[in-house]
This record gives sequence, C-alpha cells and structure tokens, in this order.
Amino acid sequence: MHARRSWCLVCGRALSAASKRATEGPHELSGGQTRAAASAASTSGQSSDPQVTAAVAKRFDWRFIGLIGATGAGALAAASIFEKRRDDAEKPDPPGQVEGEDDTVLLNWSGTHECRPRRFFQPATQQQLEHLVKKAHKAGEKLRCVGSALSPNGLAFSEEGLVSLQLMDKILDINLATHQVKVQAGVRVQDLVDQLRPHGLTLQNFASIREQTIGGFIQVSAHGTGAGIPPVDEQVVGMTLITPAEGTLTLSDDQDPKLFRMARVGLGALGMVADVTLQCVPVHRLLEHTYVASVKEVRRKHHKWLRSNRHLRYMWIPYTDAVVVVTNNIIAEGVAPPKMKRSFSQDARVGPMRALLMEDVPECQREEVWQMSWTELRDRLIALRPLDAAWIKRVNQAEAEFWKRSEGYRVGYSDELLGFDCGGQQWVLEVCFPTGTLQHNTGADLGYMADLMQALEAAKVPAPSPIEQRWTSSSLSPLSPAHSLNKDDIFSWVGIIMYLGTDDPHVRNDITASFAKYAQLEEAKIMPKYKAVEHWAKLEVDRSDGEALKKRIQLKYPTQDFTAVRQRLDPKNILTNHIVEAVFPVNSQTA
Repeated sequence: MHARRSWCLVCGRALSAASKRATEGPHELSGGQTRAAASAASTSGQSSDPQVTAAVAKRFDWRFIGLIGATGAGALAAASIFEKRRDDAEKPDPPGQVEGEDDTVLLNWSGTHECRPRRFFQPATQQQLEHLVKKAHKAGEKLRCVGSALSPNGLAFSEEGLVSLQLMDKILDINLATHQVKVQAGVRVQDLVDQLRPHGLTLQNFASIREQTIGGFIQVSAHGTGAGIPPVDEQVVGMTLITPAEGTLTLSDDQDPKLFRMARVGLGALGMVADVTLQCVPVHRLLEHTYVASVKEVRRKHHKWLRSNRHLRYMWIPYTDAVVVVTNNIIAEGVAPPKMKRSFSQDARVGPMRALLMEDVPECQREEVWQMSWTELRDRLIALRPLDAAWIKRVNQAEAEFWKRSEGYRVGYSDELLGFDCGGQQWVLEVCFPTGTLQHNTGADLGYMADLMQALEAAKVPAPSPIEQRWTSSSLSPLSPAHSLNKDDIFSWVGIIMYLGTDDPHVRNDITASFAKYAQLEEAKIMPKYKAVEHWAKLEVDRSDGEALKKRIQLKYPTQDFTAVRQRLDPKNILTNHIVEAVFPVNSQTA
C-alpha cells in the first residue's frame, strides 16, 4: 500500500506526512517521457538588449514552501522548505504522471477543499500538454487544469484528472517597444513581476496575493482595486488555448476576437491556457496612506476619494464605527512620504489587542503574548471564542484601536503595496455589483455596505474584521463579474470572511456552519437588491440556494453563448467539474 501523499499547490511539491519524504526534494514521477532541451526564448521590439535575452532564456530558481496537509480536518501538520535549481541544459525534467495516484490528496490554500484525483500530470512543454488533452478527449476522460489552488472554493479541483502547469513557467518574449510580455501560463505573478522589474515593466494591477499562476489569475477574472483599472483579464492581449476538439488555437482581438474575449475568463472549461500575452505598464512607485474614518465621514467623502485616488480600499470593521481607508497613488522617484504629526510605537499600537488577550491567558503564557504581532494577536483572540458575537465585537473594537494608532504612509513598488495579509485559513464570500460610473456613482457601493452591516448586526453574526471593499472598472470579457460594454461603468467588490483558526475538526465544522448562515444571509437579503454575483473563485455551489444561484447566473452572463462555445471546443465535456456543471449545465456527452 502506498503512503498517503499531500500536495501543496502553492509550491507544486508532492509531500507526505513522513519526515523522510519531506526532505527528499523532487517529486517521484512515472512514465518514460523526458522533456526536450528548452528552445531558445525570443524577444522582439528592442530585444537586442542582452539583459532581456538573458532574462527570458533563464529558468527561474524556485524556493518552494510545501505544506504537509492532514486530511479530514484539512489541518496543516507541518511545513518544509525545498529549494531546487532548474537548469535547462543539464537535467532532464520529470515526465508526466504521479505515482501512487490513488493516495494523492490535494488541498487548497484555505484548507477548505481537497480532492483525490485518480490521474495527476505535470507537462513540461506545450507539446506534452497538447498530447494530454488530445488523449483525454479521445478517451472521454475528465481533465482539469489547476494553478496554485488558491481559489477558496477549489474551482480547479477534480476527482478524476488534473494537470498542473508548474513546469511551464517561462517568459517567452519581452517586447520593450509595446510593453507586452508573452509568458507560459504556469508562471507565478510575483516571479513574473520580479523578472520584469529590471526592464522597467510591471503589471497594471494586483490581487491581494501574488502566488497565483498567470493562467489561474486570468481565468477567474481576478482583480485588484482602482475604479479606473479593470480586472486582470483585460491585461490579456493574446493567448494560446489547447482545446479538446479543435486543437491549439491562437487568439487575440485580431484573431477570433469573440472567442478570445470569452476564453479570457473561461473558468478552465473552454481549453487549457498554454501561454498569454500581457499588456504591461512602466514600473512605478506608490505612496500608500492608511487611516481610519468614521462611517459618517466615509459617506460624506466617498465620491471624492473614489475619483481622486488611483487605488482605494476600505476595510469595514463590524460592530464599530471604524472604516480603515487605504489609498495608493503614484509618487515620483526620490520623493519622501509626508511626516506624521504623531506616531505610536509597535507596543502602543497592539496594546488594546494585547490587553484583551491578557484577560484570557494564564500567567505562564503572558510572555508569549508580548512577542505576538497584531495578526497573531487577532488570530489568537478570535480562536478563543470564534462563534461568540459579543466576544468578536470586543475583538473588532480592539482591532479598530490598533488601526487608529497605525495611521501612516509608506512608499514602495506597486506589487509591494497593493497586496495585503489575508490572514490564515478561512471561509470567504466575495461579490461584485455595478455602482454607476466615476462621474455618476449610483451609491450602490455604500448602500450595499449599509444593508450588509445592518443585517449581520441584527442577526448577531460573529463577523470578524475586515469586510473588504474594492472597486474596478469594467471588463469586455463576457464571463467577468465586472462585464460591461460601457467602459465608464465601475463595479464594487465586497468580501466577507470567517477564520478557521484551529485544527479541531469539531470547531472547524461549527465555524463552517456559522459562515454558511452568514453567507446565506447576504445571498438572500442583500445580493438580489444590488444585482450582485459571486467572484468565480469564491462561489460555493454546495452552500448556495440552487435556484437563486441559477437565476443570478442567467441574469448576468450569456449562458447560451458560453454553452455553445463549450460544446464546440469540448463536446465530450471533459474540462469541467461539479462547480462549472452546476452553474453552466450541459449534457455530459454531446458527441
């Protein structure tokens, strides 16, 4: 019998709970194929620059952080750090299929979903990927593509066949004249940005974390914040799509534009994205300002703030009159940030949270409390009584005081500042809805928050901080939650959360049940009024009211058009899983 394996898809490493296995390094893979020597990467535009040629020809040096998962509760039992240097010329790459497939367990980043795929592949070249898709199509076998498994709902997971593009991670072309870069879909956002920075380029915007693969990043219409900036799929100007029925397609606004826009946010159901061409922007530094406003002040100044800031984010703190406001705007090189009239030491900033925790810890643990960061204090506080609304209210009040003492400025590159700490394992629901234009905001964004706060407080939901609110402009991709043909339209994105700060399976189950009620409250009472739809990576079909979900999908998206394209490109329906089939049902066999 094989020992059970867990795979961390943040790093793509095959792990088991045994410490010996955790230190062996590379995966054990079966099969006879080896990767051919990497073809020379090309550059265009001003690509005679030798630095550009060196950057695109080099394979990345990866530092993998592997999480060894304990199945069942989804708890994390240990962590191991792997380092592997990937040199093209000297070592053959591991071939396709993982051994011990019956015992392979994959966990998503949130620890909320797992799967046990019967087949798991890691192609190293586009040719290998084409072969896998062709073979699965011929046999009628399910085959889904997974990136970093960051989606809280396990959108990429399948119990049958999975393909990881971890080994397809090269920069293929940098065009300095057009500011465009062509990359394989398996490259991670942060690694791409690190490689682009020496050439004066970066991505237009970023989501809260940067461990996504580019393929997954665009397929779910990930987004950052900025009412004048669209979701990330709008950065895609070209792509290569490997389809079951029509083979390899090269798509852009010049080559089949209708299919191109549909495939940019295809949920992995139209084909496997082999590479994408992204429109980049010049590297820039941002001045970030973080401060706390009252709800009344937010209502009074919101429209001005939304129009005058390149990036704006609110973090609403339930059961308080505090809204954390974070703005980011471009600042010239060498300009220093403004000086604060008053600043607090770190001890003073975390003082209210530390004092609250001291009420509940024995004397022998107080020294440990003094060493905790504010996020560690929050996690420990919530874990004490996660389902007690009165206690969570006190925790939120202490956190609001922390933020009031943390007002300040900082300067950094856009990729350094636009992300933020999402906390530990968690349940989350994020929705998107229209709120007019920058010049004529309908007020839906603040109306949504007012209704949501009133509903959760009336129901005494143990809602921790934050409820995050962001904005984007529209997307031309039909399946983007922010889709609109009017380029002036803006959309607000709101995310609620509950943390799974324990390994105790019973407590985790109770938190899961509590969050389900919280999410269902929002889905039933708030979302219909504002025509809100779920972020694709945060849509839990097993929790949602099926009929209400079906109605939301049909009202928002061109379901018939999407289904027709699926039946054309994937007539045997091999690329889907239960989530895609629940929201876009078709016959399992149409050919």
